[in-house]
Amino acid sequence: MDSFVWQGTPSRVVFGWGALAQLPDEIGRLGARRALVLSTPDQRALAEHVADALGARAAGVHAQAVMHVPVEVAHAARDAAVALDADCCVAVGGGSTIGLGKAIALTSSLPIVAVPTTYAGSEMTPIYGLTEGRLKRTGRDARVLPRTVIYDPALTVSLPVAISAASGVNAMAHAVEALYAEDANSIVSLMAQESIRALGEALPVLVHTPADRTARSRALYGAWLAGSCLGAVGMALHHKLCHTLGGTFNLPHAQTHAAMLPHTAHYNHAAAPEALAAVARALGGEQAQDAGALLFALNRALGLPIALDDIGMVEAGLDEAAALACENPYANPRPVERQAIRALLQRAWEGAAPA
Repeated sequence: MDSFVWQGTPSRVVFGWGALAQLPDEIGRLGARRALVLSTPDQRALAEHVADALGARAAGVHAQAVMHVPVEVAHAARDAAVALDADCCVAVGGGSTIGLGKAIALTSSLPIVAVPTTYAGSEMTPIYGLTEGRLKRTGRDARVLPRTVIYDPALTVSLPVAISAASGVNAMAHAVEALYAEDANSIVSLMAQESIRALGEALPVLVHTPADRTARSRALYGAWLAGSCLGAVGMALHHKLCHTLGGTFNLPHAQTHAAMLPHTAHYNHAAAPEALAAVARALGGEQAQDAGALLFALNRALGLPIALDDIGMVEAGLDEAAALACENPYANPRPVERQAIRALLQRAWEGAAPA
């Protein structure tokens, strides 16, 4: 067996249908007395329901989370936590809301309880992202890792099919990159393959039968594993490109990850053949099949937008995106070359199959 270093992330996970009912007890375990409930404006009703359930332990609701966590939004949320004398945050929602909770924790050290309602997976990572001046920067800091994560599949049932599918493929991207990360190891690889397998099986079922309890649970389980992978090892080309497209061009987070994943996987297939063969097997394909092609077929089967053009990217911005992605690139199996990245982005913008 190869030598490796394993750094586990010390989060407590409560998983199961109806698990949200355990939230008051989990806040009590932290020794907290006043929890600020965070959400996006669209999920304010759910946030208020959570605050009502907390009763006297609720400091209030701050429903101002938005994609890519602009620094001004983060500062406003931190000021709200101080004004309300909150000693913890409950982030109810997807990656945007959990990212806002992390931004508060980064400068205040308030503990976070995450209640995911999508399959983003960010709740299991010490990774944060902040956008300022059209540039998104990311970092790792143990302070931003949620202390407790409550996974209640019932909270995902109302998630629209299109968002469920895109969010699930977004999570799958974490697992795919974990298999060829610079610091990949055998433990993470096991979790990554199981994550891809669970999501690959569950997402098509959700598209056709959104209320399927087994599929909802299995998709959330896959997202948990994917987030755990992302929290344990580094990121590569895929995440660098998506951070660039999201932070600079404000593209929707999950849909961008879904559209880009087939192309970034194909870009690395010759440089990381064993890792991408594992992806193909986990998706139910043959080892010799191109994982990028299988992921592209999965996106089409799920009815997801396959072209960056369809999710708001302007063709005139592709040169800038390629240049930014090649500045300070993340470690990647294949060298990150501007001309090749520009060609990759062109195909992704057109919705062409990876090649």
